[in-house]
Amino acid sequence: MTMTGKAWKFGNDISTDLIIPGRYFHLRSNINELAKYTLIDARKDYVNNVSKGDFIVAGKNFGLGSSREHAPIVIKISGAVAIIAQSFSRIFYRNCINIGLPAITLDTSKIDDGDILELNITDGIFINKTKNLKYTFVKFPKIMNDILTSDGLLNYIKNNKDLKF
Repeated sequence: MTMTGKAWKFGNDISTDLIIPGRYFHLRSNINELAKYTLIDARKDYVNNVSKGDFIVAGKNFGLGSSREHAPIVIKISGAVAIIAQSFSRIFYRNCINIGLPAITLDTSKIDDGDILELNITDGIFINKTKNLKYTFVKFPKIMNDILTSDGLLNYIKNNKDLKF
């Protein structure tokens, strides 16, 4: 599973409140409307300019705060195909996997806004095509990879009628 897109760079400590500001939480029953405000307080230019297939790149502790399941969902709906960060909040990380949004832990210090990136989650390879840098990362366990390639836990269960470890 290989994905190519542009980097949208964010800093450290991007909270679920920055991903989905509380003032829009009343829209949670209309997820497509809610997605129109994805990361609006962290980068106003993101939601109106992100392209399908782009990547969110961040520093440490991405997704900290409350366990809003909507946070990774709106990131996915906005067009991002993966999040690359130095570290993730534990609950946010697992919510990403469960909705089929790869969350990759890597040193992001050499990735700049706008760099063209390529990610192969099956092989554990990440390439910054702009800077010709290649990284490897620990591949996901089989069950997590299967959930990601099924586009989320619900699809995985529908297709397999159960969790198969």
